Amino acid sequence: MAGVHIIDIESAINWWRERAPSPDGITACAEVCALAEVYAQLVYYREHECDEQSMPTAAHEAWMAWYRSTPDAPCIAICSTSQGDAECKGCGRTFYEVQHWTAFTPGEKRMVWRRIVLEARAWRFNRYAERAQAATGSDHPTPESVDVGHEAKRP
Repeated sequence: MAGVHIIDIESAINWWRERAPSPDGITACAEVCALAEVYAQLVYYREHECDEQSMPTAAHEAWMAWYRSTPDAPCIAICSTSQGDAECKGCGRTFYEVQHWTAFTPGEKRMVWRRIVLEARAWRFNRYAERAQAATGSDHPTPESVDVGHEAKRP
């Protein structure tokens, strides 16, 4: 069973706070209150994640609204698992995760996202990703159009 990590709960709270700011600086919208209750329980019991299926309905709905605002898949269209790698060099997912991604629950997808972000080994986390964002779309961009000014450090 997939768990929703406390960092995702916090991100959802902050997303909702930005989306529905407090009118008086004290009260929070219903979504923030629902998520804050889950967050507080996690902190109180010194837990890092809560069960995706047993979250209170209001908190789960608020979390799902935030989740839908995030990118679905970490894919950067360079899939080395199709070439036989056990882990994709492009996105960092395992062969199993790539093959079954569409069947994963939102909690399972976020668990994979968390792992690949913490590992930061995939090409999506190095200079390739920065250059891809800066590219203009032409077949042969000039070096200036893709120069991001620094080299990303590898762990």
